[in-house]
Amino acid sequence: MVRPDAGLKKFAGILSLWLLLTFIWFAANSSLAVESLATGALISAALAYVFGSKTDVWQAVRLSPTRLYHFAAYTGKFVVELVRANINMLRYVYSPRIEITPGIVEVKTRLETPIGRLALANSIALTPGSLVMDIKGDTLFIHWLDVENTDPVEATRMVVAPFEKHLEKVFG
Repeated sequence: MVRPDAGLKKFAGILSLWLLLTFIWFAANSSLAVESLATGALISAALAYVFGSKTDVWQAVRLSPTRLYHFAAYTGKFVVELVRANINMLRYVYSPRIEITPGIVEVKTRLETPIGRLALANSIALTPGSLVMDIKGDTLFIHWLDVENTDPVEATRMVVAPFEKHLEKVFG
């Protein structure tokens, strides 16, 4: 049996995804030409419809000023962590001797939604030196180029905490 509000939730999910994709298009394109804006809006609408209608993941995403603030704060934190990780990689590349201790660490996340965990996994994978190998429930297994601590609580604080604070407010 289909709930009467299921169609409305699916539409809200598609609309949320469309707004997110359109914002990303505008930010990446850096053009206010009408043709560019229209193209971005149409491509974003097509992608939002395809991905939003095939899965229920985007139905959990709700837009609000608080969530938009935390998304912007997360984006800023992600950029800072990305720059920090790239500088750290430069240190390894230009060092005469590379002294690293690669390994896999287990971390826990408080994020409950699949889209929140996906955003966290992508944030970790996009920062050089770390890669999410597996997700099982609330546990992520991360390959870390230079393991600084194998304690799950401390590793969670070092790897997950910078992103989780804001992602929890955006995605739950």
